[in-house]
Amino acid sequence: MANVVVDASVLIAVVTNEAEKVRLVQLTQDVDLIAPHSIHWEIGNAFSAMLKRRRITVEDAIRAIDLYQKIPVRFVDVEIEEAIGLAEALNIYAYDAYLVRCAIKYNSPLLSLDQGLVQSTKSAKV
Repeated sequence: MANVVVDASVLIAVVTNEAEKVRLVQLTQDVDLIAPHSIHWEIGNAFSAMLKRRRITVEDAIRAIDLYQKIPVRFVDVEIEEAIGLAEALNIYAYDAYLVRCAIKYNSPLLSLDQGLVQSTKSAKV
């Protein structure tokens, strides 16, 4: 089965029932989802931002995080030195560089709703 790297935007869209959910679930059928360990912190940060903006309640966040933890994602290591090199070369943040590095290392496509990240992966020829 093929690997697909998923980012926080995809996982959050699925657990919060955003409009893209059905399409994302279809795109990830019959593949192994992988992501760098940093995704955990990005998910937490995204929900804390939603809480701060009063878009959700803490109960909503906890329910969504519980759903996130049930998604079968294999968390993998990426080399921080390689990622920092990519961050500099592509002019992106480290969190995005971890995803790009993951896609390169595992020779896998990256699925994201973040168009800037998608463009960065194309620049890196992923």
